[in-house]
Amino acid sequence: MAYEDDHFIDTTKMVWNYSLFTQEEVHLFGQGKLFYAHEKFGSHHKYLLETDGYYFAVWAPNATEVCVVGEFNGWKRGLHPLFVRQDSSGIWEGFIPRMPQGTVYKYFIKGFEGKEIYKADPFANFAELRPGTCSLTWNMYHEWNDTEWMKKRSYNNSLEAPWSVYEVHLASWMRPDKNNHEAFNTYRKTAALLVPYVKRMGFTHVEFMPVMEHPYDGSWGYQDTGYFAATSRFGNPQDLMFLIEELHKNDIGVIMDWVPSHFPNDDHGLYMFDGAHTYEYADMRKGFHKDWNSYIFNYKRGEVRSFLISSAHFWFKHFHIDGIRVDAVNSIIRLDFSRAQGEWEPNENGGNDNIEAISFLKDMNDVIYTEFPDVQTIAEEASDWAGITNPTSKGGFGFGMKWMMGWMHDSFNYFKKDWRQRKKHQNDFSFSMMYFYDEKFMLPISHDEVVHGKSPMLYKMPGDEFRKFANLRLLYTYMYTHPGAKLLFMGNEFGQTNEWDYNSELQWELLQHNAHHNLQTCVQSLNYLYKNEPSLHEWQFDKKGFQWESLQNEKDGIIIYRRMGKDKSKDVVIILNVSEKAKSNWEIILNGKTNWKELLNTNDIKFWGSGNHLNHSIECEVVDKRKKIYKIKVNVAALSALVIQ
Repeated sequence: MAYEDDHFIDTTKMVWNYSLFTQEEVHLFGQGKLFYAHEKFGSHHKYLLETDGYYFAVWAPNATEVCVVGEFNGWKRGLHPLFVRQDSSGIWEGFIPRMPQGTVYKYFIKGFEGKEIYKADPFANFAELRPGTCSLTWNMYHEWNDTEWMKKRSYNNSLEAPWSVYEVHLASWMRPDKNNHEAFNTYRKTAALLVPYVKRMGFTHVEFMPVMEHPYDGSWGYQDTGYFAATSRFGNPQDLMFLIEELHKNDIGVIMDWVPSHFPNDDHGLYMFDGAHTYEYADMRKGFHKDWNSYIFNYKRGEVRSFLISSAHFWFKHFHIDGIRVDAVNSIIRLDFSRAQGEWEPNENGGNDNIEAISFLKDMNDVIYTEFPDVQTIAEEASDWAGITNPTSKGGFGFGMKWMMGWMHDSFNYFKKDWRQRKKHQNDFSFSMMYFYDEKFMLPISHDEVVHGKSPMLYKMPGDEFRKFANLRLLYTYMYTHPGAKLLFMGNEFGQTNEWDYNSELQWELLQHNAHHNLQTCVQSLNYLYKNEPSLHEWQFDKKGFQWESLQNEKDGIIIYRRMGKDKSKDVVIILNVSEKAKSNWEIILNGKTNWKELLNTNDIKFWGSGNHLNHSIECEVVDKRKKIYKIKVNVAALSALVIQ
């Protein structure tokens, strides 16, 4: 028997009664304020009394017995029991000596009304490859080699920097064997393939669809059971760290999808964790998502809030990520989300807002921006709920950015129409700027838009093959030159002809065809234009950065707008011809200078355009020299975009 850090340890037992918690930390956990709970809960490698082993801690407030079980002890319940704290916290803990890294384990819990349950560790850092459901002991140490990125990411992740995000589903971006649905590239192999591709294409960030552990491939990672564990499908946690490090070394930021909105009912997961509704609301009017057959976190419980905020904190701290995209925010904050009258209960004020959930999101954002001021949190929120990106100090939710779903829907509706219809619906095109400055928006063309019968991007466009590609280049140019950050789902950059299938890799074979290869070149050029022209990103969230030059040519299909930055001489003007008729020597009155040049023309043959109506030189005539007003003449091909400076 001995003492260690004022904790009594009986070394004759298989589990030593040892705690990592201070009383203050136990209090913070219960109050929803322990944002580093991942450093206390779960399994942690320790040396006690010169003995190697793992310390375990789990929250199971309705349990009467908790044991660590696994192959190491023949799954026998009583051999390695944990000790419950004598403070009503519901925390069970203990140290198991001589336990190696990679030990497979679960918690046996005798819970509410004597229910006997086997659960994975909610705070585990690693898990068995599915269909296995056990947790593994793991050491999270990694010697990072991304110092240069970390030094400068305060600018790279700022709202004045370009944000061109490539959304990636790791399992289906590229496979080692396209015909084997069970074969995946490892994190390290993906680093060798994905990093040079993203760098060559000019994207500034990647966004990984959820890499947190999840049992079902078909959930795409959005039904998580491991909120602190990188999925073992592609390797171990250090392998994912290596992938992120390689992206950082190539000046590419990393965003992760994060799902604090719901979780599945798998036996080993969070649902009915200790025989009762511990992590989820007990009232199924608040606690069940009928659309997703999943359960909703109880945001009122301080312990659940500590769990979720710590999960976000964990990925920023241990994986050096640059942002999280928070999934399904609208479902979190609305009590009536996808519920008919009578299926939900109003809050104490009679409203439909989930007060404790909104408070949780504000706390989460406050913690993240305090601890990691050079990152961003991004809300996937599809409603017009106000204040999503306003600071919490001003009554907002505190997110850095919000997906602009309205822009996406309006743009698709507009570009799906042929020219005869478009000239009657220009408001669909221009409406986004009526409310753009209400929030700080990211323009998304995400995975959700190319599945479930919505068709791939190419086939959303009208016309024959040439017109489809021309329209898609036109839409992409509009997106890249519209104010706000950008997001493009993998495969959209070269015009997939199939909807996205999580079981198959992208249609890389299409790149042997000029139409697809040259569309990819167009997206690459747009990325570099967006990055290299300060006027396209410096004031992308400021009213000073945009103005309409002409919206009066609906019948001719010409739309013109200007993007501005801090250097007035670097303004760019975007001219879109959404009609099927080319315009030669089209006259435009602009403020500027006598010399104008063409920066990008989507009808260029290198983009699979016709090569006609390019502007090797631009004729300019003085209208008012004092006011710097000029008349220029440009050629604009049918269904094309022209960017001039």
